[in-house]
Amino acid sequence: MSPVVAVIAPGAMGAGVGQRLTRNGVRVLTSLADRSAASAARAAAAGMIAADDSEIAAADFVLSILPPGEALALAQRLAPTLAASSAKPVYADCNAISPATVERVAAAIATSGCPFVDCGIIGAPPKGEDAGPRLYASGTAAPRFASLRQYGLDVRVLDGAPGAASALKMSYAGITKGTQAIGAAMILAATRAGAAEALLAELSFSQDELLRQFRQQLPMMPGKAYRWIAEMREIAGFVGDDPAARELYAGAAHFYAEMAADFSGDRKDVAAIKAFLARDKN
Repeated sequence: MSPVVAVIAPGAMGAGVGQRLTRNGVRVLTSLADRSAASAARAAAAGMIAADDSEIAAADFVLSILPPGEALALAQRLAPTLAASSAKPVYADCNAISPATVERVAAAIATSGCPFVDCGIIGAPPKGEDAGPRLYASGTAAPRFASLRQYGLDVRVLDGAPGAASALKMSYAGITKGTQAIGAAMILAATRAGAAEALLAELSFSQDELLRQFRQQLPMMPGKAYRWIAEMREIAGFVGDDPAARELYAGAAHFYAEMAADFSGDRKDVAAIKAFLARDKN
């Protein structure tokens, strides 16, 4: 008998994970409390069923897939209802948060008596028949969470306590999204200085693979920047024992905040990045 899985919330990743599960015969619940019409539409398209907190607490698994700044608030909101439920679902925090934040989320869930899993998602939302993202999981309940492999999720169990999966996620995102921030910042600086054409020529000559990555990633970055602000702050906390690294990622958070504001405004910087990437590298 297939499990009942609650996925909160139906953003791009949550809806993608939810749809992958529903296509594999899983009944997927979600919460639409305080969510937008767009979220409701994504949930419906993914085959997810709107449910209240008591119904969610009766599921077999609860997957928290949110912007990182909302992870703790959701755990605190659900903890009393989970405590009152006899089902005791496995609660998997799948957000881009630091190990220190994982500890706070786990402490909130511990009051409910539910098993807790730390999960870091790496990769794009599932689409069609692709393999989908990797869901790295740690903690004693991670092998139970890994049973969702048979329903289309690529769950990979890591050794270690909760925090191990998030340490991997922070490290990986610090490289990939940190590189995008640096690349976009230098493209904008070169454009302001009149050196865009020369920079493109040199990247084409000596860093062609990096340029291909920028052409693939940076056009999509401005629309995601608002979600990456809190993630960069979480990474800054993760590297907190290294003051220089902490400043680097605090700066990346500031950069993404500026990109998000530009994307919501006149899109001057968005246009500059797009124009740079559209140039003929030859």
